[in-house]
Amino acid sequence: MNRLEEGSCEACRMDAPMVSPDEMPGLLNALDGWELKQPEGVQQLEKAFSFPSFAAAMEFANRVGNAAETENHHPAMLLEWGKATVTWWSHKIGGLHMNDFIMAAKTDQLYRDQH
Repeated sequence: MNRLEEGSCEACRMDAPMVSPDEMPGLLNALDGWELKQPEGVQQLEKAFSFPSFAAAMEFANRVGNAAETENHHPAMLLEWGKATVTWWSHKIGGLHMNDFIMAAKTDQLYRDQH
């Protein structure tokens, strides 16, 4: 498998395939510390990132937002003092698509680049 952060998102359609249960363990293992959540039955990837200040967390959130715009795939983000929590899932299919794993890996790369 190519490194996830080097991938690109594909346009997601209502009939796009979710990541299968067989693929899930390998994809999760390829990510660093992302948690699989399932609020209201919708699988999501979530990770909290720590920062020394609100400004640093905001800078990271803006970088993630720019990457999301580039890939046309957008997360939910919660910004707090010294912390940014990023959640990826594909709204159209109500679960996880390969795009979410690609963007989680890109998010990790953005964090590493900032530190």
